Amino acid sequence: MSRRVVVTGASSGIGAAAVRLFRERGWDVVGVARRADRLRALADQTGADVFAADLTKQSDVDALRDHLAATGSVHALVNNAGGAKGLDSVEGSSVDDWAWMYEINVLGTKRVISALLPLLRAGAAETGHADILNLTSIAGHQAYVGGGGYNAAKFAQHALTEVLRLELNGEPIRVVEVAPGMVATEEFSLVRFGGDKEKRDAVYEDVPEPLSAEDIAETIVHALELPRHVDLDLIVVKPVAQAAPYRFHKGPLQVREG
Repeated sequence: MSRRVVVTGASSGIGAAAVRLFRERGWDVVGVARRADRLRALADQTGADVFAADLTKQSDVDALRDHLAATGSVHALVNNAGGAKGLDSVEGSSVDDWAWMYEINVLGTKRVISALLPLLRAGAAETGHADILNLTSIAGHQAYVGGGGYNAAKFAQHALTEVLRLELNGEPIRVVEVAPGMVATEEFSLVRFGGDKEKRDAVYEDVPEPLSAEDIAETIVHALELPRHVDLDLIVVKPVAQAAPYRFHKGPLQVREG
């Protein structure tokens, strides 16, 4: 029996890469995002089912749940939708930016889990197990200057994931957290810097081989294709050049002498 996975934030970056890789591996996929035009292009490219929804709106999440219930089983959920805005201090940053980050990273994840968990339980009854994978960030594990609102949101999403793991203990449902470091995607930093392309490009300038969306997609799919008794509770993924959110090497990686 083919397994069906729901991937949020599927219109670009890691989400789109995950949809493509799941389809290559034979999964049935439902890609979810706000931008219907991007989703249609992804559907044409991959054969995935798609559903346009704003996960900050409960009515959209309810409509997603109803669509999934009417179209087949659900065996896995990848909560990838999220984002960052700003690099200002706690004192000087925008409360609106903080609210946006909390809404999409934390409450959006909670809404989708609450709506889809009954469908995942039904899927687990069919195949023996189901999966919930939350994409967080190393920003949810290590604070850094300028991280303020994003650190707060991702620390909360990390806590949500750990609590969910405890709550679902005893059920055949794996809870997995993937926490990436520096990933060069076309939109994440552009949103964070308010559309300033020069600032976005400067983040990755001279950093040898930052992670790609495809690297994280490979991590996500690998975690969900392991034997069903194996739960990768937390996967931290960073490029070799990055030792911490605030410490990364620029220029070629070289072996030190002596």
